[in-house]
Amino acid sequence: MRKWLVASVSAVALGLPGAALAQDTIKIGILVALEGAFAAGGADGVRNVELALKQAGGMAGGKKIETVVAPTDTTPDTTIRQARKLIEQDGVDFIIGPLSGSEGIAMRDYAKTIPEKTVINGISGALETTWVDPAPNFFRFNLDGAQWGQGLGSYVVNQKGWKRVVSIAADYSFGYTNFLGFAVDFCRAGGDIVERFWVPLGSSDFAGVIAQMPDDVDAIYLGVGGTDAINFLNQYEQAGAETNLIGGTIMADQTVLTSKGRAKDALVGTPTSGALADDNPAPEWQAYVKAYQDAFPAAERFPSPSLFGVGYYVATLAALQALNDVGGDLSDGQKKFHAALSALNLQTPLGVVALNENRQATGTVFVNEVTENADGTLSNKMVAKQEGVNQTLGMTAEEFRAMGLPSRDTPDCAKLRG
Repeated sequence: MRKWLVASVSAVALGLPGAALAQDTIKIGILVALEGAFAAGGADGVRNVELALKQAGGMAGGKKIETVVAPTDTTPDTTIRQARKLIEQDGVDFIIGPLSGSEGIAMRDYAKTIPEKTVINGISGALETTWVDPAPNFFRFNLDGAQWGQGLGSYVVNQKGWKRVVSIAADYSFGYTNFLGFAVDFCRAGGDIVERFWVPLGSSDFAGVIAQMPDDVDAIYLGVGGTDAINFLNQYEQAGAETNLIGGTIMADQTVLTSKGRAKDALVGTPTSGALADDNPAPEWQAYVKAYQDAFPAAERFPSPSLFGVGYYVATLAALQALNDVGGDLSDGQKKFHAALSALNLQTPLGVVALNENRQATGTVFVNEVTENADGTLSNKMVAKQEGVNQTLGMTAEEFRAMGLPSRDTPDCAKLRG
């Protein structure tokens, strides 16, 4: 698969010559997880880069675009090694990526060592990436995991009546960040988090955690994704558990909704929140979904774009628009390009996205419920949405900072309830 993805983006799909670069060519490195728990999502990220470039005719700023795909396994060490290869050996002008939370933090730090280059985030969502000592040449056009959690907590309290939950989430930066967004909203609405369980990224055996679940809760918040989510859901169904589920952003993505086995039975009716809703009626979303479906055979794609795919698509749109705005000028340490990225009011399938002073997106969050369609497939049906969700979740920067960085113990639910 990896060979096919690299070939399809850098040669076949764009119709570009496989020859060397000239001054009229801009070379982009695509840093994306193609191994590990999020490999399927990473493959969709590559498809969506390909789609955005194809729609642009393989051109931006009057120059041809060439790409090099660098596969990662979501670990920071591999990510930095691949990023260095892109810059030092492949000679890319800038990087789009990475995919996962801890990769993003590592790339923030690496970006500071290459100030005359640019990193445009793929879809990684750890808060610290743009909140703690951000790099001036790192730009994130997707919301972070905490923003994606907004609205879900108050929805399950006010609409479902679920006020006592236990959480199971991935024990790394994005797991903490996404849970924080849910927990802030949930606790402020009057909810109580009875117990928190943290599991390693790449887990395959959840029997021990499932056995420890208390009986006197209304629901389980599940903050895992990819193959981790599929493994949990299959084992959860096999154990005969029937507690309501609340999904973190990556738990009900297309990578999980299209899985085989008993996972599907546990998902129907699950509330979740994040960057998109499959049934979003907005014309720009509907046009994008159709373009995605038309661009790839059904057997080689998801029924609609995944969260990971959307992230890489939007990041590529940002790169292309900024290149057009500066006429492809990447001289003088890419200063004009950086300024153009910072100033974008980017039209995307998710609505308009703009960046704050940390070069972090503000945008819309969708609250969904997993629904079974007439053909037996699953999709996310929008039940609510919040527009203009910012990085501090509506708090002042001082209030948000006082809460502490996302961790196993932060946020403190009791303090949020006052």
